[in-house]
Amino acid sequence: MTKLAACALVLGLATAPGIANAQTAPEAVDEATGPVAYANVAALSIGEDGTGGSVITETQRSPLLPGTSRLAQSRAQLPGSDGEREAAGPHYLLDLGDFEQGDSPFPGREHDVTASLADTGVPSAATEADIALRDLDSGTTVLAMEEMRTSASCAGTDELSTEATAAKLWLLDEDGAELREARLPSGDQQAEYTGLPFGAPTEIDGAAEQTSDVVISRITSLEGLQRQQEWRGGDVDAAAGWQVRIVTHAKDAEGADLDDVTTTFVLGGVSCSLPAGFTQTTRESERPAEVVPVKIPAGPSDAGGQADSWNAWGVGLLGGGLALGAVAVAVALRRTPAPGSVRGEDG
Repeated sequence: MTKLAACALVLGLATAPGIANAQTAPEAVDEATGPVAYANVAALSIGEDGTGGSVITETQRSPLLPGTSRLAQSRAQLPGSDGEREAAGPHYLLDLGDFEQGDSPFPGREHDVTASLADTGVPSAATEADIALRDLDSGTTVLAMEEMRTSASCAGTDELSTEATAAKLWLLDEDGAELREARLPSGDQQAEYTGLPFGAPTEIDGAAEQTSDVVISRITSLEGLQRQQEWRGGDVDAAAGWQVRIVTHAKDAEGADLDDVTTTFVLGGVSCSLPAGFTQTTRESERPAEVVPVKIPAGPSDAGGQADSWNAWGVGLLGGGLALGAVAVAVALRRTPAPGSVRGEDG
């Protein structure tokens, strides 16, 4: 009789409203192969493939359960520390939205950088920021993008959408006197501006004169992004972002050409990825989507160590749910039900 009562009580718990809601809640996606999205506000590399140094800001990763990961407002510049300055060089400073009046033709505002997983299992990422690049060597702002926006959403393996837009682009004029509004590239084309009077992010030995060419284009593939090791793809990928490529030409005091320095920025790099055969989940959970910090730390392309924390996050959530369920069953079994009634507890 005791065994029968216990079985009946467990059955009652399974059909009670609180437990039913828990059962219809979405399951965590597979960390290694499931749908995922990433968002990064800015990355910089010097030389081909970053051989001269590289820095990537914190990258937001979509959670394993429905929710959103958002970049903290404390990340307002690149480079943002002494270590990043050593990798990026002493001359460039990229302000990411909240900068002082006079550093750009507009006052700037807080950025919004997110990577999300919907209740349906759809991953998406988006960035929105005002950008201003300063050449600290000359003390001037050389480039600014107003209302830069990028996004990527993977609703299905054949339902991928991306976007990269900006309200205005500003560049230093040829006299080095002020910023002037410049043309943004259309579609998959690029916009190129040559002979602008500013230099490289690093020191160029023997340089007496420097000018820079700027090429701006949209990124449309995962390979075009600057990514940490943990930023993975899937069977199906979508990506977006802005690439700003600066080639600095230098001459020595006698007018002889020195080696060029190439600097590449990726602004608003986002991606989403799906496994083959992905289908959206149709059931909806009563559990509200949360804002949770899931990120790859800032640094060069080999960041390392973040996968363990993602595993801990996913396992912790699942383990917590199982533990709460076990406690509920144990408490209920220790109670004596009133005659003729078997009732589960919400919790």
